[in-house]
Amino acid sequence: MKHKSAHFLRELFLTPFTRLTKFELALWLTSAAIIAVSFALIRENPITLAASLVGVTALIFLARGAALGQILILLFSILYGIVSFQLRYWGEMLTYLCMTAPMAIFALISWVRHPYKDSGEVAVQKLSKKTVLVTLALTVLATAVFGTLLWLLDTPNLAVSILSISTSFLAATLTFLRSPYYALGYAANDVVLIVLWVIAAIGDAVFLPMVLCFVTFLVNDLYGFYCWRKMERRQEE
Repeated sequence: MKHKSAHFLRELFLTPFTRLTKFELALWLTSAAIIAVSFALIRENPITLAASLVGVTALIFLARGAALGQILILLFSILYGIVSFQLRYWGEMLTYLCMTAPMAIFALISWVRHPYKDSGEVAVQKLSKKTVLVTLALTVLATAVFGTLLWLLDTPNLAVSILSISTSFLAATLTFLRSPYYALGYAANDVVLIVLWVIAAIGDAVFLPMVLCFVTFLVNDLYGFYCWRKMERRQEE
């Protein structure tokens, strides 16, 4: 039993690092460097820096289909929720603490239970028409519920915040379903958040590092979609 536990922990936490390609290491380190330098120049909140570094690290492992990415997404959601609370971005706080974080736990369980052979990656799942329709319906429902809460809280930039909810929920659900299109959902959310933080940066340049942060997230998520499509074709063969 101890041997199995040690093997499971090694596969979950250590092995994903050894399976990164040279390009992925370069992408990860470059993204982290851009984030770190931008935050160093502005001297922003260290929690915000930590959230950004954890987030961009999570994305490279999600791209590899490694369950470690879900653990890091959970940690990112908590840190980003704290940052959003400090800045009174109620929409982001509710989205990541009440939606993305719980979904990351469910996705982690799903990924651990559905590995693809001994490759260290999750088994990609094709979505049925019924699953797609249910996912879209749940996205509309979640948007309506959380959007109403944001309206009651008199959230600034309400339309952008509601778009963030929709794209986040869709991306998190597709991640749980092990679909390559999760990455496009997160990419759409990155674009929304870039707009949100650009609006904030117009009023105060201290928010510029967050803009760069989500630009790097966008690049990593697009790479994630590319990787998952390759995984899908490889697993089908």
